[in-house]
Amino acid sequence: MGLPPVWVRRLVLAPTVILLAVTALTTLPLWLLLALAVSPLVAGRLRVPRLVFLMIVYLVWDAFALVSLAVLWVASGFGWQIRSPWFQRAHYVLTGFFLRILFWFAKWSLHLEIEVVGTDPDTAQPGRPEIVASRHAGPGDSFTLIHGLVNWFDREPRIVLKAALQWDPAVDVLLNRLPNRFISPGRTRTATLEEQIGELATGLDENDAFVIFPEGGNFTPRRKVNAIARLRARGLHDMAGRAERMRNLLPPKPGGLLAAIDAAPDAGVIFVAHTGLDRMVTVGDVWRELPMDKKLVMRFWSVPPEEVPAGEQERIDWLYDWWARIDAWIDEHQPAPRPLWTPRTQAPPRA
Repeated sequence: MGLPPVWVRRLVLAPTVILLAVTALTTLPLWLLLALAVSPLVAGRLRVPRLVFLMIVYLVWDAFALVSLAVLWVASGFGWQIRSPWFQRAHYVLTGFFLRILFWFAKWSLHLEIEVVGTDPDTAQPGRPEIVASRHAGPGDSFTLIHGLVNWFDREPRIVLKAALQWDPAVDVLLNRLPNRFISPGRTRTATLEEQIGELATGLDENDAFVIFPEGGNFTPRRKVNAIARLRARGLHDMAGRAERMRNLLPPKPGGLLAAIDAAPDAGVIFVAHTGLDRMVTVGDVWRELPMDKKLVMRFWSVPPEEVPAGEQERIDWLYDWWARIDAWIDEHQPAPRPLWTPRTQAPPRA
């Protein structure tokens, strides 16, 4: 389904979300009672009430963000100064605030724990712009990364992300006011995409973090097979062979990252790995995993600009070397296997 035009998203979708949030909030007890009534029919620990509660929380969160963004728009002179440094900073502060709220609810309701191991993005040299290249897998991993960059490391991210995310009105309004790029995979010519990435990465300052996901999408076995087939069709047999040896990742697309490095030669490069949500590939997986009781483990590696190879092929090999290292790290830090859900007929273990 194509993305509706901006005027529809602003004048129809955004008000609809606010109206739905008010309705859901004022009828919250009714929805929770209905969910509790249905819950005994579904295996799992109060899976339906948790899901209903989270859906309402996200709806209200989205609406609250839209109202706050509207206030900023009015305060900026009805959009006149919305791109000024002060209002840009205000939007980043607002981003951090709303992400803290979202992850507080995730921790409280889903028992989600986030652990960072190893170095952090400021270990190598504080006050240096960074290009952040992250794996893409599991629900909410991009939210987690941006939450970390804004709230843990006080960075101002510039993000390359999918155009479909603009279906979410708050994400749409907020990220279109900040220096980000929405792309449509498969519909944007590679040359044009790399030019846009280069423009976005130009002029990074000391607290900026340019965020890119070189795989281009969440990992699935089918996507991996298709990606390897495309590499072979282009005659890139060495890259295809290296991609086949990876167990947890899609082959990275080097063009975007290389364009960012060319545009910001003084920036360091941070590689990000994470594991813990890998098994939740489909909507059905997420449903079976509720409540999550998950630990998301993240690892950052900081590479100074002087250690980034100079030549194009050397950079491609370097990127694949890092992807192989991330793949091995994921293998070492996979959570202990367990059934996706425990049948209600199984008695809990005795103490």
